[in-house]
Amino acid sequence: MTGAGDGFLAVDSGGSGLRVVVGTAAGTRQAERETREPVRTGDRGIDPAHLMEQLVPLVRALITETGIGGLGTAVIGAAGLATLGEALRAELPGALAREFGVREVALAADAVTAYTGALGPRPGAVVAAGTGLIAIGTDLMRWRRADGWGHLLGDCGGGAWIGRAGLEAALRAHDGREGGSARLLTCAEEVFGPARELPGTLYPRADRPAVLASFAPQVAGCAAEDPVAAGILRAAARHMADSAAAVCPPDGEPLLALTGGLFRMGDPLVLPLEEELARRLPHARRVAAEGDPLRGAVRIAMALATGSLPLPGDDAMLSVVDMKGDAVRG
Repeated sequence: MTGAGDGFLAVDSGGSGLRVVVGTAAGTRQAERETREPVRTGDRGIDPAHLMEQLVPLVRALITETGIGGLGTAVIGAAGLATLGEALRAELPGALAREFGVREVALAADAVTAYTGALGPRPGAVVAAGTGLIAIGTDLMRWRRADGWGHLLGDCGGGAWIGRAGLEAALRAHDGREGGSARLLTCAEEVFGPARELPGTLYPRADRPAVLASFAPQVAGCAAEDPVAAGILRAAARHMADSAAAVCPPDGEPLLALTGGLFRMGDPLVLPLEEELARRLPHARRVAAEGDPLRGAVRIAMALATGSLPLPGDDAMLSVVDMKGDAVRG
């Protein structure tokens, strides 16, 4: 499927799967679909072939649904792009050009799309929390990021981190060690089965971060009555505030927003986080996020389609490939 057109493609690739929008720069037509399978990572990082395998049928269906004749611009927001994006940068623009006739491709870290969805082109900081955790800030001259190192090395305070901490507390209770939670043990066995079988259930899974994160709502549900669960969420809030403080512009009155599915857990997490943010970043003005990372990818795509992208480029965080001349703007 090739050919030029005024349509755009916007993609949010995260720990829980793909969300995809096809629309027009004028905003007259737009449709969305999703998968629930995360894109694989391997020796070369994020697997572009697996991403395209999932993306192509979704985009074809959306083109049919919207009646858009062709796609001129594509924006791919991907978790792990900054550190695991080598193969994606090398292969994905060409694959999108061949498959859909795309003329301009922007590759963005999911933190950038989260920021753009939440605040648009304004200085500030965003904490994006879902399966993972990353904070990103900008003064519109350059990007600063903190954490986002994945569930083995970081993502401190994110869904997988909270879920893992909850399961650790459950297993401590199972063993009779200090710091355990009998309540979390009961929840863990209701979700995963007998505690002694948990390693065999969890370790072979390719989607371990998502499985760990699936237990985070159980931790939040126990927090009102269980001090161990409440302590886990307070620790998560401190980690989030640490990351926000590392990236927030130090001058003026920058905006500060929270985005991501983890905050749907509500007061057990949000209240201690608000306290930590007020203490660490008193000069920042808290605002509600205007949209999510997919909305951010759409905003970037529409800006590119109209010839204006008022965000700083960065080789790792946000780069644009012009397929006509194969030029890169970073």
